[in-house]
Amino acid sequence: MGKKIKKESEPPPKDVFDPLTIESKKAATVVLMLNSPEEEILAKACEAIYRFALKGEENKATLLELGAVEPLTKLLNHEDKIVRRNATMIFGILASNNDVKKLLRELDVMTSVIAQLAAEEEVVIHEFASLCLANMSAEYTSKVQIFEQGGLEPLIRLLSSPDPDVKKNSIECIYNLVQDFQCRATLQELNAIPPILDLLKSEYPIIQLLALKTLGVITNDKECRAMLRDSQGVDHLIKILETKELSDLHIEALSVLANCLEDMDTMVMIQQTGGLKKLLSFAENSTIPDIQKNAARAITKAAYDPENRKLFHEQEVEKCLVTLLGSENDGTKIAASQAISAMCENSGSKEFFGNQGIPQLIQLLKSNNEEVREASALALANLTTCNPANASAAAEGDGIDALINALSSKRDGAIANAAMVLTNMAVQEPLRLSIQSHDVMHALLSPLHSANTVVQSKAALTVAATACDVEARTELRNSGGLEPLVELLRSKNDEVRRHASWAMMVCASDEPTAAELCRLGALDILEEINLSVSRKNKFSEAARNKLLNHHLSLKYSQTGYLSSSNIITDGVYDYGRINPGTKLLPLKDLCLQEPSDQRAILLVNSKSDVSPPPSTEDKSSDIGYGRSISSSSSLRRASKEKTNAGFGSPTEEKSEPTSGRNTALSKSATKEKGSRKGRGKKEEEKVKEEEEVAVAPKVTGEESPDKEWLPPSDPDFCVYVYEVTRSILPITSIKEQIEVLAKYVAEKMGGKIPKEKLHDFSWELHISELKFQLKSNVVPIGLIKKGIFYHRALLFKALADRIGIGCSLVRGEYGRAWNEVKLMNESRKGVIGALPPPETYIVDLMFHPGALIKLRSREADLYRFL
Repeated sequence: MGKKIKKESEPPPKDVFDPLTIESKKAATVVLMLNSPEEEILAKACEAIYRFALKGEENKATLLELGAVEPLTKLLNHEDKIVRRNATMIFGILASNNDVKKLLRELDVMTSVIAQLAAEEEVVIHEFASLCLANMSAEYTSKVQIFEQGGLEPLIRLLSSPDPDVKKNSIECIYNLVQDFQCRATLQELNAIPPILDLLKSEYPIIQLLALKTLGVITNDKECRAMLRDSQGVDHLIKILETKELSDLHIEALSVLANCLEDMDTMVMIQQTGGLKKLLSFAENSTIPDIQKNAARAITKAAYDPENRKLFHEQEVEKCLVTLLGSENDGTKIAASQAISAMCENSGSKEFFGNQGIPQLIQLLKSNNEEVREASALALANLTTCNPANASAAAEGDGIDALINALSSKRDGAIANAAMVLTNMAVQEPLRLSIQSHDVMHALLSPLHSANTVVQSKAALTVAATACDVEARTELRNSGGLEPLVELLRSKNDEVRRHASWAMMVCASDEPTAAELCRLGALDILEEINLSVSRKNKFSEAARNKLLNHHLSLKYSQTGYLSSSNIITDGVYDYGRINPGTKLLPLKDLCLQEPSDQRAILLVNSKSDVSPPPSTEDKSSDIGYGRSISSSSSLRRASKEKTNAGFGSPTEEKSEPTSGRNTALSKSATKEKGSRKGRGKKEEEKVKEEEEVAVAPKVTGEESPDKEWLPPSDPDFCVYVYEVTRSILPITSIKEQIEVLAKYVAEKMGGKIPKEKLHDFSWELHISELKFQLKSNVVPIGLIKKGIFYHRALLFKALADRIGIGCSLVRGEYGRAWNEVKLMNESRKGVIGALPPPETYIVDLMFHPGALIKLRSREADLYRFL
């Protein structure tokens, strides 16, 4: 046998590449391998990159720099399952890097990632695809992409996956997505509540926690709360609270319950099943501050509904909240105070807290924690609103001092709430006096200067409530509180303007404060506000009218009306009609102007260097009261026509023998009659003109520049005041007083003027001569001897105010003006029972001086009168 010869192997084909095993230690080399067409190389390269990326954030950044992300995105749709799985795993890890997220959004890979959630895919692919989406969904833009690409539905389906990692990633992504309201609405359509509730049974706490957080967000919507209730979700939540081993979930479970309690049907169900009592007991007895805080927050949310408040009150929630006020944790104190604020809408709860909660709240008001002070002040504000008993309880508990101190708090809410409590207290006069004694006006300065509109509004309201007497207004004025109050009138906030106007109306009740407000420009601002339809309010109009009552010259010029309560004092002048918003110059400026062809400005001023004579034996009376004799005679005649009790009557002389007033004036009258016997009529007129010229230099008020400026004096008006006070004031009948005064005024202004001769009454020339003599447009009312309607009406009002006759002054058209008085119907005197209101009459000072015209139809009567 021959020897066997070994058969040589056939050489490989020339067109086939021999297998090559490569071991690479460079990531860049592996990244290049991602472009290989071979599945095995791609799978191994992806596996190596996955292990590299797991090692840390630096490696993820390196892969991004090497350009690994873009070729990997192409592998997500690879035909080979292993390649596709490994690429998905890489993206699950890489997506936690912010720079990678940004690039993935630009490459629009969301559709490819969501496709990996398909039911037929492996669990590993589900895990890392859901992890990638969970990482990406942390940013708003990615949320939108996931939602728009239909990612929500497969994620909900994966909540039922057997793999816990898939569940965790899916619920985390859903939690991020439902922060947007559109996603929450879609969640309802997809019936997501049951699978989320099933996660509460998971053995993994992180899954349970994410499920509770998701429920906490979606139950903000009413529809989701209804779905949770129908799915017995409340029972699951109560069981979690009852299980001590699940204490780490109690806080989140309470948050979900807080939302559920806002739903009335859910609230009733919890109450009927005993869950509400368990909840309150759990909150009261828990030692974990966050649990107590969340329980109080749950009560706060639910208590905004009236029916819920009623149920809470039946379950005695007040005791629980008072207990929570004593917690050592500030967060719990804040939450309990807020819950009390919400429960205050229930009258029963408000009464309970008034007896037990107010002392604790006042103590919290002294806390160093500003948030605690704010919350307790809010609770006190709600407790004392429309409840005098609680306001008194707060004051008795040493609350005023704490509230005053809270006005200097660093938190605007604490300041506003404290101011509101003080306002509620100030309704009661004893409490208001106590508040004023704590220097409240000075404490309000800082809030009035605040930039916060709520603080401004509440501070102004407190001023309105506390500045109800002269002492408080003086304190406010002296402490500089009027300046910021005036500035608040300029606010663009309606409530701030309204409350500032209210405060202004209260502060304008006394003369010094009203004068200071006018000096600060309050009247100008109020007039500007009231010219605006959108900015004006009832308080701004009332404040303006109140200030105008202390500036009667401007009031009469703008409104053409002075009421019986508007008493004309020295310095009031009638400038004539001006439009609203037009500024009226001060009297000094008007007096210093040269005379012009404009209407004479009528001045009322009884201040004079000349004193009324006690008797005719005083020789100074011959100069200062040169016309008193004729006046006395006319008054005597007018008074005798009506009654024997008038001026100069024997009855009066007998009844007042000790006064000496009538005797003195009768002597003066005798002296005047003797002087008239040797004069003719023309001579008497000549003497009158000489007297007017003699008085004129005194009236102009010329004086040395070193002296303080004084308004022009009016000796004639002083005489008028003296005479009407002496002769008309003693008359007992108001009607007779009015008639006698009307005749007196008419005589001083040129006497009775028949209608047909009114055009012949040359009063214009007389006024022009006075302006020329005085070298001024300002003419004292007493110098006018020829006056028509508006001269006589002003004089009548000025004299009537001096002797207490109530009358109004009304400006009409074309130089007309008249006085209106109110009188009781004489026929009703002595009638038992309710009397009808007094009737209004117009006083005739021109055609039939002393006549009273009953005012029925204003237009018809005025036409007949004028």
